Amino acid sequence: MMKTVIICKPGGPDVLKLAERPKPVPRPNEVLIKVHAAGVNRPDVAQREGSYLPPPGSSIDIPGLEVAGVVEAIGSDVSLWQAGDEVCALIAGGGYAEYCVAPEGQCLPVPAGMSMVEAASLPETFFTVWSNVFDRAGLQPGQSLLVHGGSSGIGVAAIQMAKALGSTVYVTAGTAHKCEVCEQLGATKAINYKTQNFADEIIQLTNGNGVDIILDMIGGDYTPLNLAALANDGRLVLINTMKGKDAQVDLSLVMRKRIAITGSTLRGRNTEFKAAIAKQLKEHVWPLIEQGQIKAVINQTYPLHHAAKAHSLMESSEHIGKIVLVMP
Repeated sequence: MMKTVIICKPGGPDVLKLAERPKPVPRPNEVLIKVHAAGVNRPDVAQREGSYLPPPGSSIDIPGLEVAGVVEAIGSDVSLWQAGDEVCALIAGGGYAEYCVAPEGQCLPVPAGMSMVEAASLPETFFTVWSNVFDRAGLQPGQSLLVHGGSSGIGVAAIQMAKALGSTVYVTAGTAHKCEVCEQLGATKAINYKTQNFADEIIQLTNGNGVDIILDMIGGDYTPLNLAALANDGRLVLINTMKGKDAQVDLSLVMRKRIAITGSTLRGRNTEFKAAIAKQLKEHVWPLIEQGQIKAVINQTYPLHHAAKAHSLMESSEHIGKIVLVMP
């Protein structure tokens, strides 16, 4: 048996309860990980509320999309890992537990010099940013990127990855302190969306040109401002709709600027897709982490049995960077 946190019923943070469950058994292409730390992400909150069901085959009531730990056992077809390897992994659920299983292709080595807590903060945000900003939107060195929610887990990953790979990064954030931290991480300019119109600021900062790519987790009434802030041939990439799924769009502006609007969710994609992202991260990003050009940004850690407190902090949006649960 193992200790885990389960969602007793849809609701607020208080529905997260400590429980015991059988230790999972890896399938042929999976590894069993003794979890040392698990990242907390907004999809976990949505799953707890009942608005984001996990994909078929993944844990229904144990949240958690990223972990770091030690491989304890491997499936019969696994060739990339062996017992004793230290890994971090992107999973479809089940991370808030002492043990979890992960497809071997969705695991990455814990970067040299990183703690388990730091490594657990990487997979969900780094996979998401790479897939959407670099693969889908095609960000190239010398191009510019605007990231909304710059102080979030996604934001701090996107700032550092884009900066380290040769792009200019702008962000929005909600306080002067958050803006300052984002600039310390590599953003050329952080815009306080509570006191400034980010589209006007971007146009001024780019000498009237706009940015090449916008990574947006806000949606709703940000959409027309995003279109105004994009350059010709710009790309708007949507990964969440925190201010609503409906938006007013000036289609003539889309045509005049030749704007591409796209978006994706990662959790439901197949193992092959996620494994391909892992290979790209290992080749292009993991060396930058080990060289110190990209770092983990940890706001707070909580013991597993305080998962409700971790969710409350996530919902408050007062954090900068990642929130991580530590196993007993």
